[in-house]
Amino acid sequence: MKTKADEATRVHLVGGGLASLAAAYYLIADAGVDPLNISIYEQWEVAGGALDGSGDPDKGYLIRGGRMHEKHYHCYWDLLRHIPSYDDPRQSVYDETMEFNSRFVSDAHARLIRDGKRVDLSSYGLSLRDQADMTRLLFTPESRLERLRIEDWFSGDFFQSNYWLLFTSMFAFQRWSSLMEARRYMLRFMHLMPGMKRLEGILRTKYNQYHSVVLPLQRWLEDRGVKIYLQKAVVDIDFNATENDSFRASELHFSDGSKLSLAEKDYCFFTNGSIVDAPDQGDLDRAPVFKGVEDSGSWKLWQRIAAKDPRFGKPEVFCGDIDKSKWISFTVTLRDRRFHDYMEEFTGNTDGTGGLVTLTDSNWLMSIVIARQPHFPDQPDDIKIFWGYGLYVDRPGNKVKKPMSQCNGREILEELWYHLKIEDLMAPVMHSDRLVNCIPVAMPFIDSLFMPRGLNDRPRVLPEGSENFAFLGQFTEVEDDCVFTVEYSVRTAQEAVFGLFDCGREPLPVYVGAHRPAAMLKAAAAIME
Repeated sequence: MKTKADEATRVHLVGGGLASLAAAYYLIADAGVDPLNISIYEQWEVAGGALDGSGDPDKGYLIRGGRMHEKHYHCYWDLLRHIPSYDDPRQSVYDETMEFNSRFVSDAHARLIRDGKRVDLSSYGLSLRDQADMTRLLFTPESRLERLRIEDWFSGDFFQSNYWLLFTSMFAFQRWSSLMEARRYMLRFMHLMPGMKRLEGILRTKYNQYHSVVLPLQRWLEDRGVKIYLQKAVVDIDFNATENDSFRASELHFSDGSKLSLAEKDYCFFTNGSIVDAPDQGDLDRAPVFKGVEDSGSWKLWQRIAAKDPRFGKPEVFCGDIDKSKWISFTVTLRDRRFHDYMEEFTGNTDGTGGLVTLTDSNWLMSIVIARQPHFPDQPDDIKIFWGYGLYVDRPGNKVKKPMSQCNGREILEELWYHLKIEDLMAPVMHSDRLVNCIPVAMPFIDSLFMPRGLNDRPRVLPEGSENFAFLGQFTEVEDDCVFTVEYSVRTAQEAVFGLFDCGREPLPVYVGAHRPAAMLKAAAAIME
């Protein structure tokens, strides 16, 4: 039952990622909650969750990952239309991003590379059987796809096609990932299919997403009095049963031993699970180490409360097999422009227009992205940055004969230069620690949201019977929408706020295309080229 917020209403947000920050915005702007009565508790020393960006020219910059955008992220853009940008308070984040993308348009000319050369993408390379299997999948309801993997549906030849290489590297699906989730992506982003070879329609932020999105949103909230408590971890949540099988969140327990009792008009929103929990950061000479659930915060909290009520989901489905959910990303800082200049000439793309470049003959299936420079507001002109990741980190490298999971930053660069056929060009850089830094990060749960699942393994944003409690983020269930997107996080914030508070708004509908049958025919024609 929805209620009207008043001066006694307090809201406690557990987790400081985008979903919580967005929920705080909607609590103020639409539900009318006093900002002074909103508190966010974040276990790390910085808010933003997976949308991060840190470092400096001397120690090197770090981005654990980045999220691609597109124009039909209606919830996300609804939020950012109201948030002043990092550089100019007279311009919204939305307006800044659209203006930026009008100048730097995605049109990748070297999306796939093999043997140091650009791959011809005039065809997706799908056999008639692959095309039939894909068509059959699109028309199969989710209820028949529970716990199935992508490799359970498609033949071995499918995984050698250009289509799969584009799809797996763009979205980070693996062969054993959820077929149900892959189908959602195929349907949700069908309008992008004809231009997938060039990343046409993909939008990016001016800077890394911490500076372009998180900091402006955090400033907006804190300027109004929202309290963001950093390095303050919630380790348990108590619940009280009420009438008719309903329940209320009643008490928060913190890692320092303190407790917070929730009053009658208090609410609790919890971001359950995290794709960047328990990371380990290496450096040029040290390989990062994969950690586990025991080193996490959000996962242990979700496990603890899920044991109290089946309505709270099944976290073990997503965090229980790290070998299937892990991969490594790396950020390279160069005080030298020869790599940057070479890639511009080789790809035919100026920085910020090419996007992912995937090395198809890499045992690690390594990809890199050269964003528009500067990617950080304080980045000097003589510094160049790029980001990369490898999906299959337990395979030995082609040049460095050891798994990526055992490689330091220097060895990852050796493998990259080898595949690009530029070892001689980059030799002077590799022999100077002043000119290069490479920071790898091991992330055990980064693909956990793609683990094969059942229909009820993720909890609803508003579990049945909840009076004051909501889940937020990537591990909640939102019909038809796609996890691993910023849109999903903001949509869950809308569902939580508009579902609990009487504020005259409903969540914006999931984009399915103005004419889905026409979009499907257009996409099918592109696939069969």
